[in-house]
Amino acid sequence: MYQMKPEYYTGIEAIDQEHTRLFELAQQTHDLLNNDILIDKADSITHLISELIDYTRTHFSHEEAYMESIQYPRISAHITLHRKFEENLMVFDLDAIEDDFDEQEEAVQHLLDFLVDWLINHIMKVDMLYVK
Repeated sequence: MYQMKPEYYTGIEAIDQEHTRLFELAQQTHDLLNNDILIDKADSITHLISELIDYTRTHFSHEEAYMESIQYPRISAHITLHRKFEENLMVFDLDAIEDDFDEQEEAVQHLLDFLVDWLINHIMKVDMLYVK
């Protein structure tokens, strides 16, 4: 369901591979949201957010290094958007969802909505600018 589509490819192989992994994490989030067998999703949510933080930091550092290498003139604004993404992941209150299953469902839905919206909009509207 959540996967790289032809219009998301930048033509930069390493960046496209990393974007593909981010879509895989979005799919994992979707799968968690729709998992009716797992009642307590707190550990899974914590793991997903942790992996997203770690992976996006790696991806962002690679993308920022690429932009520096091509002397991309809008790099500062782009980096600011990356830091905002990281900040948005950090505000998830994992303690609040520990024992509240309804809050867990809401948290997973919020994470999925945020991730998919950010990924698609960021790739299509921001990343494609440094490709041109």
